[in-house]
Amino acid sequence: MIQAIPVLLGATLLIFMIVFALPGDPIAALFGDKRPDPAVAEVLREQYHLNDPLLLQYWYYISGVLFRGDFGVNFADVPVSQVMAGKFQVTLNLALTALVMEALIGVGLGLWAALRRGKATDTAILASTLLLISVPTLVTGFVLQLILGVKLKLWTGLDIFPVAGTFAGWRSYLLPGFVLAGTSIAYLTRLTRTSLVETLRADYIRTATAKGLPRRRVIGRHGLRNALIPLVTYLGADLGNLMGGAVITETIFNLPGIGNQLFQSVYLREQPVVVGIITVLVLIYILANLVVDLLYAVLDPRIRYE
Repeated sequence: MIQAIPVLLGATLLIFMIVFALPGDPIAALFGDKRPDPAVAEVLREQYHLNDPLLLQYWYYISGVLFRGDFGVNFADVPVSQVMAGKFQVTLNLALTALVMEALIGVGLGLWAALRRGKATDTAILASTLLLISVPTLVTGFVLQLILGVKLKLWTGLDIFPVAGTFAGWRSYLLPGFVLAGTSIAYLTRLTRTSLVETLRADYIRTATAKGLPRRRVIGRHGLRNALIPLVTYLGADLGNLMGGAVITETIFNLPGIGNQLFQSVYLREQPVVVGIITVLVLIYILANLVVDLLYAVLDPRIRYE
């Protein structure tokens, strides 16, 4: 928790410097193709502190966040928190859907492959994960959108997987959630298989088996529980990756999430919006890692005793 403070300050300062270094004039972008009146442009630059040094601009921003919970306003005088509110909900729904799919499918396939190590099932699962890793998300999204979203509807008459928007409620997140989680599912499957295979070779597993414990209990309570530590670490870190990496998926499925907003804000050089989004993502990373640290003690008694 103490480390969260320098991490937050460092990440926000870094992204602030990057946005500040981008070419172009954010005030000129407000006027589109029209040339702004120099006097008006100067007033706007003073209003948004654009004439101040970088570190002073950063101080205005970070002091508002830390002391007042205020992310500031964008260059259209709309509060940044208001800009992020609805869009973060869409991306959070998408990321949680992807995380659940990732956990269920990835751990399930990895467990299945580990228990059938060296057999045809194991080989097929490993080959499938390699294929999933190799195909770009952009290609996977359009292919599944065409087959499951369009062709399946023509063949069956059932609109099971909507291809755009959020009008169908939770069903709107099924297809984009799988596309977003695709690569992570493949990595988690391989990680689960490797971790469980190594765990099942341990001496305490051999001892539990020799004592006559049922195989299901040996694998579930002694094997899988200890193999979960690297999996929980991966899932905790991946939550932030899913939220921050949803730009392509949200674009393909036309989801009004934070990914699209972040892209537009970078393009328009809206520093308060970009840094506000990054700040929230950093906080999600920190919270997820804190939860992972606490889960270590639940999964492994040795950590709890230390």
